[in-house]
Amino acid sequence: MNKLESMEQYEELKGNSKVIFLFSADWCPDCRFIDPFIDDVAAAYPEFTFVYVDRDKFLDLCIQLDVFGIPSFVAFEQGRELGRFVNKDRKTREQIEEFIASL
Repeated sequence: MNKLESMEQYEELKGNSKVIFLFSADWCPDCRFIDPFIDDVAAAYPEFTFVYVDRDKFLDLCIQLDVFGIPSFVAFEQGRELGRFVNKDRKTREQIEEFIASL
């Protein structure tokens, strides 16, 4: 999974592709819970580019997108928000896949 490196990269990805941003942090136990399967989930949906966003590095972006709990997912296509799975709860593989399938 790619990691977000800059706000310029965020704007480019958001505007020019079908992308799901995964907001997370190294210190978050619920975020670490999805580590064993998130790459497999991403591989199952090749129409999306999955991008890891470090919540601590991009706190202003989290505020801008109202992402106050992690792990959280926000999906865009050509600059338009497709959907969001944003809350502070632990997420199962099934919940994540249901979210992606609903987009």
